[in-house]
Amino acid sequence: MNLALIGYRGTGKSHVARLLAGKLGWPLVDADIYVEQQAGKSIAEIFAEAGEAGFRDLESKALVQLTQHTRHILSLGGGVILREENRQQIADRCFTVWLTASPEEIARRLSGDQTTQARRPSLTGKSTLDEIEEVLTVRMPLYQQCADLTIDTQSKSPQQVAQAIVDQLPSSLVKKVP
Repeated sequence: MNLALIGYRGTGKSHVARLLAGKLGWPLVDADIYVEQQAGKSIAEIFAEAGEAGFRDLESKALVQLTQHTRHILSLGGGVILREENRQQIADRCFTVWLTASPEEIARRLSGDQTTQARRPSLTGKSTLDEIEEVLTVRMPLYQQCADLTIDTQSKSPQQVAQAIVDQLPSSLVKKVP
């Protein structure tokens, strides 16, 4: 069993995953970085060359590979839950934590991230806030379907979020956490 973090970009998945890896002593894999390394291109380049469907194909292939491990922290891409086969793979192989924040907070966080524009293409061509609201409307029920645990990151530090996750992990997943 792995520990997977899901949620919209900007909810803290990558940062919290690093903290969890340190707390649990488990290897960490950021699925977006893994896809980029496997493709030899940035996500933006993959989208430009193969479209969203091409990217989602690579993402699904990566998910199958990554979930073959056990006791790994997986920071999954925000849209991985869009495909039924991915949701099933996550359910079968992961204890899944959905990180949430308000659309306004996500937009604020993304505006302060220099890598967002270069690495992550717009999915709708709309303003950041409008896109977040539109995309979340579609994804929220899918995130809920996958989540074993939901953590609101709105007014918590990444350290507080990581500790809240550790505190709520089932004992069957971890024997002893410092």
